[in-house]
Amino acid sequence: MSEIAGMSARADSQRRRGRLLLRAGMTALAACAFAFVVGFALFLDHVANLKAPPELRSADGIVVLTGGQSRIDTGLHLLKAGKGKRLLISGVNPVARRDDLRLATGGDSNLFNCCIDIDRVALNTIGNAEESAKWASANTYGSIIVVTNNYHMPRSLLEMRRILPAADLQPYPVVNTPLSGSAWLANPDALRVLVIEYTKYVAALTRGLASTPHPAPSLPESVEDMRAIVRK
Repeated sequence: MSEIAGMSARADSQRRRGRLLLRAGMTALAACAFAFVVGFALFLDHVANLKAPPELRSADGIVVLTGGQSRIDTGLHLLKAGKGKRLLISGVNPVARRDDLRLATGGDSNLFNCCIDIDRVALNTIGNAEESAKWASANTYGSIIVVTNNYHMPRSLLEMRRILPAADLQPYPVVNTPLSGSAWLANPDALRVLVIEYTKYVAALTRGLASTPHPAPSLPESVEDMRAIVRK
């Protein structure tokens, strides 16, 4: 009897431990979900208030991160206005030619030939930051205007500041869908894009906390080599 009673007691103990672990797991999951929702609300509030600055200081260079509507047009407008010496279009499809971009944007051929560089290496935001850092270092630029969509700006600046901690980065957000008010909530595509972007932003923050500082980007043997690469 004592052996049976002992086995029963151990089984009860294991069940209690299992219930405690399940309860702890559910509590942790609920806390994570709550933190995600609160963080998403704060992210939305921040992004909704990102607008093109009325007064923009001139910088050494301008970087456009491709992937969203009107980004390249905005970068070209800033370059024409004299806000930067050169413009880097980062993350261009490898099959896209310089003339394709010029025709698609209605850009001036002289401007494209003299002052616009094209990066076809970057495949994501991390790649954009790495290639932008190489470009800035090759041209000895210390200040950069960063052009991307408003929802993409927090993660873009996060990645770029990791690699260019000493650079003066000025955000110039492009707003295609106003996020003030609640009308955008009826747009499932906008909601999906924002949730995905916030998830990527949280992942980038977590990766930054778990990783060592990013090393300085390796440069080509000479500045001229780098300039030859990005101008193709």
